[in-house]
Parts: sequence; C-alpha cells; structure tokens
Amino acid sequence: MIGMHAAHSSGSAAGLVPALAVAVAYVWAAQRLRRRGDSWSGWRTLSFVVGVLALGAVLQLPDGEFTAHMTQHLVIGMLAPLLIVLARPFTLMLRVLPPSSSRRALLRVVHSRWSGWLISLPVVAVLEAGSLWALYRTPLFASTQQHPWLHALVHLHVLLTGLLFTFAICQLDPVRRRYGLLPRAATVVLTGAAHAVLAKSLYAEPPPGTTFTPADLAAGAKLMYYGGDVVEIALAVVLALQWYRAEGRALARTQAV
Repeated sequence: MIGMHAAHSSGSAAGLVPALAVAVAYVWAAQRLRRRGDSWSGWRTLSFVVGVLALGAVLQLPDGEFTAHMTQHLVIGMLAPLLIVLARPFTLMLRVLPPSSSRRALLRVVHSRWSGWLISLPVVAVLEAGSLWALYRTPLFASTQQHPWLHALVHLHVLLTGLLFTFAICQLDPVRRRYGLLPRAATVVLTGAAHAVLAKSLYAEPPPGTTFTPADLAAGAKLMYYGGDVVEIALAVVLALQWYRAEGRALARTQAV
C-alpha cells in the first residue's frame, strides 16, 4: 500500500532549466517579430512565460501527499496548458519562420489529417476524462508512486492531453478542423462534470492501493474539484469572448450593407 510516507521527489532543480529555456525561446521569437515591425501582444508573452515556469516549478513538489500530487495535476494538466494555448505558440512560430521548408513543414503538421483527428472534440473529451478515471480508479496511480519512470510518463501524458484538449476548445492557433462555439462549450461542460464526479468519489474513497490520511485525501479532492472549476470557468470566458467578437463582426457586416 502506498501512503504519504512513500514519497519520492518528482524532479530536481534541473527540471526548471528546460522550462526556462522554452520561455526564453518564446520571448526571443516575440522580440524578433517586434523588431521587424510586427505586433505581438505582451500579454501573450506573459501568459506563456508564466505557464511554462509554473510547469517547471510544480514538478519540484515532493510526492507523497495527495494534496501535493493534485496540485501538480491541476497545473500540469489544466492551468499550464491554458496559459500556453492563450499565448498562441504555433501562430508565433509561423509568423517568425521565413517562407522556407521549415515553415511549410510546420504548416503540414498543423493541417495534417492526424493532427485534426487528435484535436477532434470526441477524442480530446475521451482523453481528458477517461485518462483521469483510469489513473485514479485503477491501481495505476499506486504504481506511479513505486516506479519513477511510470510517474514521469503519466505526467507527460497529462500535459499532452491537457494541451490537446485546450487547443481543441480554444481554437486560437490555426487548426485543420474547427468546431462551432456550441459543441465546444458542451464539451467543456461534459468533461467538467466527469471531473467533478471523480473528485467527489476521491473525497470518499482513495485510489486503489493507496492509504492517504482522510484529511489529506479530502483536501486533495477539494482542490481537484474547485481548482478544476476555476480553469473550466476560464475556458468558458474564452468561449464567451469569441462569441462576443463573432457577433460584433456579424453586426458590423450587417450595418455595412
């Protein structure tokens, strides 16, 4: 049985170095764009830097307590992906890269059939909700506490799933397949409901094979429930702003006729 005393460190201070390098690369690209006279929002740069640095920092939390793990889960799988996607990294790369084979290759990847499949709403919904239930309602979570390689692999999966889900919902970068506001909003609501039900179940019963203290388990479950709500509300705000702008453009076209 895995309890709070079977902790292992999820990373070292060196884990911050890749995050810092990625943040520096983004800042350099944004400054290069501005130097040639193109505009790029400083808020996007700030969003990206905060997102990747939060990702690097949260990996330094020691494992063992369920609350610490849930903090990692929220940042890696929800908050950091949202901040990164709001920064429109693919748009920045496409604007910075000169017309060359590298830019064409990136466009082919972004517009490819398999990338369109990966960020289709049914796929991201199943990945987002299903992988969490598989992690916390099977012995998988207990196994991650015993095997560092599996622990790292699950973290990577959570990050990639969060990025795919947020890319599909926000649709800020160029993507192959675009969905309307209503199906995207419905996807947020449904996955949010699955997230909330799982959090409530964890409040009552720990993941199989673990022996967290009742107080720690309750605190972690509450963090999952309310922290998830905060990020999901932020996604809803993004969708609402997109609706508002779309309606504004439609009204302007009507008045221009």
